Order: sequence, then structure tokens, then C-alpha cells
Amino acid sequence: MWANVGPRVAPLSPLERVRLRRVAVRYAMHGWPVTPGACLARSRFVCGRAGCPTVGCHPALEDWEHAASADPARVATWWRSRPHGVLLPTGHSFDVLEVPAHLGQRVLEAVRTHPVGPGVRGPVLVTPTARWMFLVRPGDPLRPELEHCLHVVRHGPGSWVAAPPTRLPEGQVRWAVAPEQARWQLPDSYLVQTTLIDALRDAGIALAPALVPGHLPLPRRAR
Repeated sequence: MWANVGPRVAPLSPLERVRLRRVAVRYAMHGWPVTPGACLARSRFVCGRAGCPTVGCHPALEDWEHAASADPARVATWWRSRPHGVLLPTGHSFDVLEVPAHLGQRVLEAVRTHPVGPGVRGPVLVTPTARWMFLVRPGDPLRPELEHCLHVVRHGPGSWVAAPPTRLPEGQVRWAVAPEQARWQLPDSYLVQTTLIDALRDAGIALAPALVPGHLPLPRRAR
């Protein structure tokens, strides 16, 4: 698989390699499917697939979504020989709401004091390019006000996010709120979206009109 790789993979210390494997296994042990990412080589990523044109962070496996696994033993084998990035497929165990940093900080401050409490608080990761990712329960689409908002991206089925401690050319992905801090619980997507809508309006960003209140989708109950 790796015979066609041109650029040398960025050197990582033995401790960093062990940490990547241990963290990937820990995600799997908590039921989060994991898939190996391409390895960082200088300022680009290489996956070992002949002719792959992608130079940014991407899955190392062609059939990555179906191959993703929450089996700790299988996950451990992927990281035994290569310092893969740790990628978490979305749309299964959780969805992700991605926003820029200035909104992410506003939303995080709001959820910390939200009257619903744990129902709106969950893990939040931050990329070195200042993108904030709020992990939420899967399955709920964006509210109408957010559907055409360029500041918000929903990652559902067919997508993935790079998880800590994955290293990107700009730096390392980190947790603003680690899963352990949230007790591995996921918040209701619509409650987080409502908080996000308030943050957007406070920032003076125009949004599409909401549905008639009686037609708004109801928050999902915790499973």
C-alpha cells in the first residue's frame, strides 16, 4: 500500500505514535467508529493509494465509511505501523456543527450557562485553522434559519472530522471540551442550533426566517 508514497511521512516520536493509537482505541471503546487518516508528510498528506490526488487531510482507506470500526482491537492494528491521523466519521454516533472561532466561543460561553444544563453541553473540538466543531446527537438536519448560512456546516452521513491528537500542517487538533468533561454525552442538536442562531443574530448576521413556531421540529430525546 505504501510503496508508492513519495514524500516522507513527518517524523513523530515513539510517544506521539503511541498516543495516536491509544486515543484512537479510546474513542472506539466508547462506541465511536474510527477510521485511519492519511499521514502528514511535510505540508501535505499521503495515504499510500496510487494516484490519489488529495493533498489535504483525508481518509487513508478508499472505502473508509464502511471500514470505520469501533472494535478496539481492529483500530489498534491500523496505528501499529503508521502514524495515521485519527478521523471520526459523522452521521452515525454523532453529527457535528462546524462554525468559525468567533461564533464558536460565543456558543461555548452560552451553553455553559444554559438553563437546560447537560442537554445542550457536549464535546467540542477546535482545529488549528480556528474551526470549532460541536458534537451533537445524530439525525437532525439544520434548522431553516441555518440551511443557507455560510457560517455553519453540518457534518452528517458521508462526512468525517479530524479528532485530537491529529496533527495538521498548521498545528494539532485539540479539545475545547473533551469527551471526558462531557461524560461522553452528546447534546440535543436543535438546542445547540438554537444557541447558535442567537449567537449569529447577536453578531449582526442576517438569517432566513424561521418556520411557524408550531411547525418547528421537536428536540430528540436522549437515547
